[in-house]
Amino acid sequence: MISFVDKKILVVGASSGIGAETAHKLAELGAKVVLVARREEMLRQICSSIGENSAYYYVADVTDHEKIENLVDRIVSDIGKLDGMVYSAGIVEDVPLRFLTHEKLLKTFEVNYFSFVEFVRQVSKKKNYNPGMRILAISSVSSLMGEKAHSSYCASKAAIDATIRCLAKELWDKGIALNSVQPGMIRTRLYDEFVEKTGDEGSANEALKKNQYAGIGEPSDVANAIAFLLSEESRYITGTALLMDGGTFTASSS
Repeated sequence: MISFVDKKILVVGASSGIGAETAHKLAELGAKVVLVARREEMLRQICSSIGENSAYYYVADVTDHEKIENLVDRIVSDIGKLDGMVYSAGIVEDVPLRFLTHEKLLKTFEVNYFSFVEFVRQVSKKKNYNPGMRILAISSVSSLMGEKAHSSYCASKAAIDATIRCLAKELWDKGIALNSVQPGMIRTRLYDEFVEKTGDEGSANEALKKNQYAGIGEPSDVANAIAFLLSEESRYITGTALLMDGGTFTASSS
């Protein structure tokens, strides 16, 4: 049985979707979860549903990189050294090449990539983590395959996976493991937007299943995988991206 009793895990981007589901799952397994996001009302609701003795929240804009160090210092001072971190913050926008300016690229990378690196830089300081620290980032199947008008999003997720392979080697001497998960289409806000573009939900699902034949994943599917990769049971896994694509690559290669 996976257990996070006496473990403190930071979840960045925890106000909805996979981040919120992960916070619930980790708390269910005994962790004290520390939630970070911009939307205070959403964070308050999630903490209330988890329980005040198991969940704490801090309101922050993750793109304000200069404040991440102080934020992590506050969290460690208030809660204690961390045992794990999940980076779930991310944005996606449809931007065709003719509109793909430096500013638009930077906007995506600020949230999806640069802030992830800065959080890892801060939580991996000796004063901020306990032995056996494990770090997990939400990547995407999009890091491996192209999609029209998604250059900035796909590139930012690929950057996360490449960086994790490097940092896994660099931080192993500290006893810190880093991994990512690469979900396909999951029933989150992004799925809702996909349905809006495709039409009614039934036709959207049929279009999706042409590639992702296992159907739409649930946030709980990803949260379960994250829990494993944060646990001591995954001690020997680091520098790895776990593909959770509902069969997309199998379908495309058949």
